[in-house]
Amino acid sequence: MSEELPREALKTVIGALCTPAAGPGGGFDAQGDRWRKKALQEALPALLARTSAKLLRGQLLLHADEDTLAALAADGTVTTGDLPGILRHRKIWPGLIAALARHGDQVDAAIELLPQLSDHEVEHVVRDWDPNRFTRRADAAPVPPVPQKLFDAVLEACLTPLAAYLLHPQPEDGWETLSTHGRDWSLELGGRDGWAMLARCPERWQELVAHPVYGAAVQHLLLDRAESQAREDAQLLSATSPDAQELRAEPVGALSVDLLRACLPALCLPELAELPNSQVTARRTLHHIASRVRANPRVVDLAGEQLHRVTDELVARGRLLDWRDRQPDDFEFHSRLLRLVEDLALLSVNPDHLTAACAHLARLDQPAVVSPAQSSRLTRVLSNIDPDHDRPARLLERNSEHRRVQRLAVLAANPCTPRAAVTDVLNRLHPAELAWIAERSGGPDWFLTAAAAITRPEEEHPGVVRLLDDDALASQPDPAAVLQSWLDSPAAKDGGLSRSEIYRAVISSSHLTPEHLRQIPADEVLTGNGPNDVLALLLDHCGRSTERWKALGAAMTFGDEGKVSLGQLLDSLDRTPARRHAS
Repeated sequence: MSEELPREALKTVIGALCTPAAGPGGGFDAQGDRWRKKALQEALPALLARTSAKLLRGQLLLHADEDTLAALAADGTVTTGDLPGILRHRKIWPGLIAALARHGDQVDAAIELLPQLSDHEVEHVVRDWDPNRFTRRADAAPVPPVPQKLFDAVLEACLTPLAAYLLHPQPEDGWETLSTHGRDWSLELGGRDGWAMLARCPERWQELVAHPVYGAAVQHLLLDRAESQAREDAQLLSATSPDAQELRAEPVGALSVDLLRACLPALCLPELAELPNSQVTARRTLHHIASRVRANPRVVDLAGEQLHRVTDELVARGRLLDWRDRQPDDFEFHSRLLRLVEDLALLSVNPDHLTAACAHLARLDQPAVVSPAQSSRLTRVLSNIDPDHDRPARLLERNSEHRRVQRLAVLAANPCTPRAAVTDVLNRLHPAELAWIAERSGGPDWFLTAAAAITRPEEEHPGVVRLLDDDALASQPDPAAVLQSWLDSPAAKDGGLSRSEIYRAVISSSHLTPEHLRQIPADEVLTGNGPNDVLALLLDHCGRSTERWKALGAAMTFGDEGKVSLGQLLDSLDRTPARRHAS
């Protein structure tokens, strides 16, 4: 905009630039309006610089987007005096607060705006202090540092939600409506924004852990995030630095011994001890403590007695080692139990508790170890990557079915675990699990020796269901009997992920018989690419009976009864009267 434009013309120019363009006939001119908006954006800084009347400034501010307003606030064209006009049509946003605080006389006013932000937006005031940091030219003027007063205000605002929660912890909303095994809440303690702010001022950690209001929140965040963040940063640096070979294999601890000692009051999450549902609370608290010990191994030397005492208290209060049979809809049962065992192996020195953990492992279902049918192309690829891909130990890992024996090896590594309890579990393991111990476990010598001493079946790969393609089946004396052996195997009856693989192999075989089909769950046959024999069976049972076809359609919803066999489904159709509609 020309500097020669007289002040008396400003009102007219602003009115013209802020009014939608009209066409020759009085209608809306889309092309003209695009030119008007472009001209307004170009002239906006100069117009605001020359306009002091609140009404005219408000008219201009209404037509500026957030990025433009923040840029104008950063260079001083827009000030806190313009806030009423801006907030009349917009909510406050982090970029505007950061831009206003660039000027020392506006820092206090900017801080007063922080409560208007949502909790997750507050940290962005510091994060977005330099919005052009990735596109700034090398010769551009440096951005001033964040004012300490603003930084402290943002830090306190980010720590406040966690500090308040620790004073009055409560389950999450809707907790009461969840089923018994699923009753849970987050013990992650949130604080993502609090940690982002703490990570920017490590030199103040020692001071902040002793803060009378925020100290507990800072202790929790440091125990949860400091060491893991340091490892992540070191890995990233190692992957991207040209001097990666010279970097330390293990980064220096983010927390000094003195700082770790200062965080010990929060180590065992005392604030969460009185939450309802003691079983879930104790289990989740134990896992959270174990995660902290894995991230900060030095706390075992600093607070070993505290860890052992709290572990025993949690086991007793939550009755964590009382065996509870799996409920039909409890899909997390297996993982939850394995996680508990792993946590106890790390934290407990109580032989009775460790013995009970071993007993729980022994009661878990045996794994289902299935070797898939051979594929020339897949076999060639896998043989190049892993020549031992078909060994029982590898097959066990394919569906993560090695987790039980993996936890047993961790228990065996705990010197307080009675060896007799471990040996008792060894005698109940699947042969493939014993093979995994020999090849992959890395447990103590006595554990490996005890596993190797167990007598195994004479067959080459005992306990492994090996699926064959049709060419290999044709060479068998009785291919149909081989298919039947797959269906009779434990892997087909309760083998989890491997079960459908067996059913698909049987269904796709040319040696399949109607008797085989009748044993397979109906949903495996009718909702997939079933063989032509299925259509013949359905036609034979339903024929021209409308009632039977209707019964078949109703049965195919499956739902909770999805594992009814095809034979059971067909037998139920036989009990449906075979009436026809009159033609």
